[in-house]
Amino acid sequence: MLTDPFFYAVAIPAVILLGLAKGGFAGIGVVAVPMMALAVSPVLAASIVLPILIVQDVVSVWAFRRTWDKGLLKLMLPAAAVGIFLGWALAAFVSPAAVELAVGLISIVFALQRLWAEWAVQVATQAGTQSSKGGAGRPWLGVLCGVAAGFTSQIAHAGGPPFQIYVLPRRLPRDTFIGTSAIFFAVVNWMKVPAYITLGQFTPKVLATAGVLLPLAVASTWAGVWLVRRVPAEGFYRVIYVLLVAVGGKLVFDGAIDLLS
Repeated sequence: MLTDPFFYAVAIPAVILLGLAKGGFAGIGVVAVPMMALAVSPVLAASIVLPILIVQDVVSVWAFRRTWDKGLLKLMLPAAAVGIFLGWALAAFVSPAAVELAVGLISIVFALQRLWAEWAVQVATQAGTQSSKGGAGRPWLGVLCGVAAGFTSQIAHAGGPPFQIYVLPRRLPRDTFIGTSAIFFAVVNWMKVPAYITLGQFTPKVLATAGVLLPLAVASTWAGVWLVRRVPAEGFYRVIYVLLVAVGGKLVFDGAIDLLS
């Protein structure tokens, strides 16, 4: 087990953010690995995070087990499996920094476009005219985003933005969006386990450190579930878009710094 006090100084807030993300504030958990990487290597940080995510998934899936979209999961999960395999196969050739930079830029552009569309709809409604909020993506786009979510999750633990790019414009009810996201990433995280095992990343030290952080992980996930259900439904998607801009900015910053160094 890790005993460095500085590691726990950054790991504790990172795990809390992971819990809030699993509880419904999708996206913010992507900062957990970069935060832990301030104290340990990114590979070690990612290895510690994955068992924590798997336990948190149990809480979030149970909390939203009655609200999920079967069609989206049938479309995107097989595609995500392909993406995870590609991420594992190409790990030696693909820079995580380049993936983070690309995903971050796409996320920012997408979220800003959606925020602009929301504002335009609000203005048009107040003016008494009709405007479209943007229809659901086509199935081929869902497959593409599923592959991208699996790939970026395997390479850089950044699968949330590609998933959201396809799902957010569908304007699902808040709890359905959270439930679908919870089940999708619960399955994706289990799909990643064989790759971590073959790479020898689940060492006793990693598992013991994850075990120490697990009680906080579970408590923070329940806190996220409690908080997200108190966010007004009409403002939920606006909050997620703003978080997506923040997450995208973090990915761009980390990717650019790593590439430049």
